[in-house]
Amino acid sequence: MSENFKRIAIVTGATSGIGEATVRKFIAEGFAVLGSGRNVEKLKALTQELGGSFFGVAGDASDQLVLDSLFTSAYQHFGKAADIVVANAGRGLGGSVKDADLAEFETVLKINVMGTLALLQKAAKHMLDHQSFDYPVSTADIVIIGSVVGRHISPFSAVYGSTKFAVHSLAEGLRRELGPKGIRVSLVEPGLLLSGFQAEAGYSDELVQNFKDKFGPLLIGEDVANTIHFIVSQPPHVHISDIMVRPTRQDYP
Repeated sequence: MSENFKRIAIVTGATSGIGEATVRKFIAEGFAVLGSGRNVEKLKALTQELGGSFFGVAGDASDQLVLDSLFTSAYQHFGKAADIVVANAGRGLGGSVKDADLAEFETVLKINVMGTLALLQKAAKHMLDHQSFDYPVSTADIVIIGSVVGRHISPFSAVYGSTKFAVHSLAEGLRRELGPKGIRVSLVEPGLLLSGFQAEAGYSDELVQNFKDKFGPLLIGEDVANTIHFIVSQPPHVHISDIMVRPTRQDYP
């Protein structure tokens, strides 16, 4: 039950990369986690490995039914509402503005922007029910995974970066709406990070090797997970609203 856990967290995109690393970090710190992902077998493996601290919801994080299940499952499995939501699910797309595949971009736009907005709206509504009255005794966090290419134009994925510019705008808008209600909204902007992201975005092996040669060692999921945990571990009155994490040798973007 909830009294055994420090906090209850929802993490989308929980089956790989930053999402999986965040799930593991949170559970190691005594949190319960509800995680969503499209990889059903990986969710089953995580459930078997992590036990009663983890509950997986299979499906696309842009699907309203998946979002509904994440929030209702917090009550059903852990006895209370989630007080952390990590909006991590998304996918990449390589290519310049003049050459990007428009059909692919439509899919990326749906997942990265529409899916993120749907999650943010649901998280805000659920948290407002109690945090408006419980602050500063309790803490509530919405952490949004952006990107350095949502702040600086990418020379190799400018169209993908436009979706992160949109996400950054949503994060700042939501921060202004919810901060006065006692809910923290934090944006995390990772730089080059090794994960399954590059393959799904269509980056060539040559391009990824160039990243390693020029900027390595690159970030891994655990580096960003540690940053997320730092953010949510602050006292309720301390709000880290925006933080960028790069490999030391990455000068741009």
